[in-house]
Amino acid sequence: MEWFGAMALVATLIWLYLEILRLIAKLRS
Repeated sequence: MEWFGAMALVATLIWLYLEILRLIAKLRS
């Protein structure tokens, strides 16, 4: 079950990264 938690953590970090990139792109335009 540990690997599942690790995968969920990685997925959350990637999602946050993409959300921040989208926010920056929106602010620049």
